[in-house]
Amino acid sequence: MCGIAGIINSRPLEGNKERTSLSRQTLLDMSAALRHRGPDAENIFINSSGTAGLGHCRLAIIDLSEAASQPMRYMDRYTIIHNGEIYNYIELKDELLKKGYSFRTLSDTEIILAAYDHYGEECVDHFDGMFAFAIWDEKEQELFAARDRFGEKPFYYSFQNDQLIFASEIKALWSAGVERKFNLQMLFNFITIGYTDNPGRPDETFYENIFRLPAASILYYSSLTNELVVEKYWDIDISVQNKKISDNEAIEQFTDLFSTSVNRRLRSDVAIGTSLSGGLDSSSVVATVSHLTSHVSLSSFTAAFPGFEKDESRFAAAVARKFNLHSHFVVLKADDMINDWEKFLYYQEEPFGSASAYAQYKVYELAKHQGIKVLLDGQGADEILAGYTRYYKWYWQELFQKRKLVRSKELKAAGEMGVEETFTFKNIIASLVPDIASVILERQYLVNALRHEDLTKDFIRLQSKEAYYATPTNFNLNGVLYFNTCIHGLEELLRIADRNSMAHGRETRLPFLSHELVTFIFSLPPHFKIRNAWTKWILRQAMTDKLPADIVWRKKKVGFEPPQKEWMQDSRVQDMIHEAKKKLVNEKILNPAVITRSPIPNNPHEAASYDWRYLAAAAYF
Repeated sequence: MCGIAGIINSRPLEGNKERTSLSRQTLLDMSAALRHRGPDAENIFINSSGTAGLGHCRLAIIDLSEAASQPMRYMDRYTIIHNGEIYNYIELKDELLKKGYSFRTLSDTEIILAAYDHYGEECVDHFDGMFAFAIWDEKEQELFAARDRFGEKPFYYSFQNDQLIFASEIKALWSAGVERKFNLQMLFNFITIGYTDNPGRPDETFYENIFRLPAASILYYSSLTNELVVEKYWDIDISVQNKKISDNEAIEQFTDLFSTSVNRRLRSDVAIGTSLSGGLDSSSVVATVSHLTSHVSLSSFTAAFPGFEKDESRFAAAVARKFNLHSHFVVLKADDMINDWEKFLYYQEEPFGSASAYAQYKVYELAKHQGIKVLLDGQGADEILAGYTRYYKWYWQELFQKRKLVRSKELKAAGEMGVEETFTFKNIIASLVPDIASVILERQYLVNALRHEDLTKDFIRLQSKEAYYATPTNFNLNGVLYFNTCIHGLEELLRIADRNSMAHGRETRLPFLSHELVTFIFSLPPHFKIRNAWTKWILRQAMTDKLPADIVWRKKKVGFEPPQKEWMQDSRVQDMIHEAKKKLVNEKILNPAVITRSPIPNNPHEAASYDWRYLAAAAYF
């Protein structure tokens, strides 16, 4: 886990005065902006012709020796900078040894280089991991870069003035002189519907002329032709479902794939811990580690909110006792968020939807204080296994469309379980005519955005030309899970988690996001995700004998949420919101009348969390 940065110039070198200087000092400035990501070592590389410069800040996890430092040269041709981990590097190394390759390190980074030399761009198809890397090919004068399938690791770039500048974080691009200009179209959609991305343009960011390499994508840049190409290399075919698989077969395959994923993510030359919320997902990771090995002594890290109805720390403590974890808790209050606010904003770089992001930040800070570099986490399970209550309606609509809703007794089971989601006439229409329903929803959101009374008319007129609101292409359970996993939803959480963990030089590993496991889950019919009103049904079945029943079969879904509404009632937070509104009024985004209105506290993820959005957005102007 590290920070990467680079500048690639097109030829000729002279003649473009607007181009950023490819100098040792510029690369050092970019690396300095990323030092929190990799505090263990820092190096740069500039080729002899001055067309390519690479910088790297290292967080040493696998092969701690100096030989594994980066930028890493290979075969007197390739130079790589890599952020992340290739978890199946041991298996790949065995394959490449048989093909005649030799290695001088025990690192996974060198495996990427050999795989690229052997497989070319198809090397990414062989990787099980989280990664963002760039390889400079001196022979071809070409850069090849790639990002992992789900977007766990970041890659930002700016392509202007016959020059490609890239880095793990946006602040490194600013250090290189890239203009900091806010993307007001993104801001409009963030304020009105809470979107932090554009589902139709996955490369868009909150800053103009700064782009992200989309998840599951590769990038080529030739300094000879000044040509930049971005292509997607992986996707999930949700139309293929194994309808003949039995419950026992599915549970067995799920268990095997999940165990393999956890086992690979235990590969490390430093101590490993876990983020433990007390919910099913993070507890399943702990239980699987315990089942696989008795040689790993985990430390667990949990955020606690005493007296808050959604505090899960008692469940986390129960799991820690069962598996003999070295448990650590951080108790958070409004005071903590107020004191850390400016520093926290610096690491995030872009607006975020709730205070949950801050709570996660403090969990990783706790791990840093305890000297644990690597943490396993349960993130991703809700999106691939239908863990949120909003997924009920999608499943019910699918059953209704197939004329199975009444016979399935899912509505009755949900009622008995206390599920508050309802199935109404709107859901029936969505089931019967999904295309029309999709258009109606998009228009409804756009109308609501245009009527947003806090926004100035000029801001609405200039920025409302394109609404980013989108719906799944397939109006069924797998369709919405795919939408949230691969198009809109999960990557925002992964971006926040990356910034939070790397702010403290910690590495986060997510066993639920093994692409082999995810592909298998999407091949299963929907009743393996929701059955008898139980979400994440197959995971619960797999964990029945491994976790306490009050963890596995807990009825009420509790997200990772701090008492945001309570914190927003604090007079100091209200003052912060007031100042944020004044700033947005000065930018002619909000109407002056909003300044006289008292902030309206909201819980995380509420649809109308406007005051929180003002607070989160204003800081970046």
